[in-house]
Amino acid sequence: MLSSSYRHFQRNLIRNYWAGSLLAVLGVGGAVIWITLGVEGEQLAVVTAVLLVSLLIMGSLEGLVFRSHLKPIRKLFMADQFSETEIRAAYLRAHRLPMLAVLRIIGPHLFGFIVPALILASISVEFGWLTLKPYFLSIAAIASFLVACLHALVEFFLTVQAVRPVLVQIRDCAVKAGISGLSLEGKVLVPIQQKFQLSVFVIGTLPVILFLLSTQIRQTVHGSGHHNQDWGWSGFVLIVSLGFASFAAWLLGRNIKQPIEELYGTMQQVRRGDLGATVPDLYSDEFSRLVDGFNDMIRSLEERAKMNEQLLQSYFSTLAAALDARDTYTAGHSDRVAGYALMIGRSAGLNAWTLDALHKTALLHDIGKIGVRDSVLLKEGRLTDEEFDQIKLHTVMGENILRQIEPAEAMAAFLPGVRSHHERYDGQGYPDGLSGMDIPMMGRIIAVADAFDAMTSDRPYRRGMPIDRALRILEEGSGTQWDPEYAKLFIDAMGGVGQSGTSDSDSSARAGGLLPGGKMEERGLGKRKSS
Repeated sequence: MLSSSYRHFQRNLIRNYWAGSLLAVLGVGGAVIWITLGVEGEQLAVVTAVLLVSLLIMGSLEGLVFRSHLKPIRKLFMADQFSETEIRAAYLRAHRLPMLAVLRIIGPHLFGFIVPALILASISVEFGWLTLKPYFLSIAAIASFLVACLHALVEFFLTVQAVRPVLVQIRDCAVKAGISGLSLEGKVLVPIQQKFQLSVFVIGTLPVILFLLSTQIRQTVHGSGHHNQDWGWSGFVLIVSLGFASFAAWLLGRNIKQPIEELYGTMQQVRRGDLGATVPDLYSDEFSRLVDGFNDMIRSLEERAKMNEQLLQSYFSTLAAALDARDTYTAGHSDRVAGYALMIGRSAGLNAWTLDALHKTALLHDIGKIGVRDSVLLKEGRLTDEEFDQIKLHTVMGENILRQIEPAEAMAAFLPGVRSHHERYDGQGYPDGLSGMDIPMMGRIIAVADAFDAMTSDRPYRRGMPIDRALRILEEGSGTQWDPEYAKLFIDAMGGVGQSGTSDSDSSARAGGLLPGGKMEERGLGKRKSS
């Protein structure tokens, strides 16, 4: 199947090439020579012979180059098995074929024709088989180059069309071989502005140049009383034509390039996550439809992203609610801790993405308690050492639970905070005994928020303490149990110590139930000794 597809592709390229060659060399070039020079009889036969012999030499030379250009593609399509390297080499070569066709025509094609033709024509003039003035041969060389440029332009666009089915088949080969993402990855092989400028320039100027050359030669051959004036006028027309074609090509190239650059720039913004970016619809041609379709696609992506975010947020909230539902006395704990953590994060000037990650991490900070037995988690009395060790495992279990969620990178930002929210600033926490700035930022923030909610929430074995007393404990533990910066930010955000209107004596009495032995209070504060 692949070999037959390759042979069909090769036949298309050869057919396009010879059609273009015959049209350019025998059609345009031959017509210019025969009509301009007005050769007849034996001289016409000589000219025809020179063209045919040169054409055969050109074809032989170019055939060798053509075969080398197709080698990576032929190797892939003719093989029973192929490697990723061979697939990628064939894919890249297929994309480069249009430009290689241009280089082939300007190189071996042109010189494979023009050199033999000049040699044969010079020999014919020497032996009297042709009666041409010597400078006609120089003009013929120039005309051959111009014809080759026209042929190269035609060959480029024909090859672009011929190569597309091959690219599709190469991509199919890649899929079968398990290779994903086969593409040029945004690499530009032929800039569109350059392509349009050269195309318009060749179309707009080369026929004019050929016409002027042929006109001057014909006037020289058949005689004219104003030969020098005619050359001057032809030169003026040529300069005007070149200037106009160059300017028109530049305008067309810019007109095409501008909307493409705007689309690409907006696409880069979307790739960076900015789904609010759109392309202004400033065009009245087909680009208007393209821009409108692109903007519709971005709006659809934005709506889907919002829906996914809502689903993800609901997922986190549901997990947190399911966890809190195990213990009616701590219902709402995860939501409150998340709210307090956001207060700290905003005060610290964290960006929107980090705040969102902090909020989700705080919602799930105690998810590992799902793995703790009810007899331990819901125990109202003092915890034994063994029970306390089981409670301490919830940070590691929480991390392990989140690691099971796919895709893994979606959970990666939440793992450090879940694992480290019971680390202490002085290094006496768990599970890793980290200290100071070695503790992940989210762990340090959640530790403050978690402790405050534990102190101010009612428990079956005690009432929650007043806010002022809890803030005072945070202040006293700043730099030992809690990060001093985040503790201070939270205290300030809550109005500061001594601003709640609760007396110290009342606060101390309310705090008495919190710190009798430390282990019992691990569920909120960590293992804290009596003050």
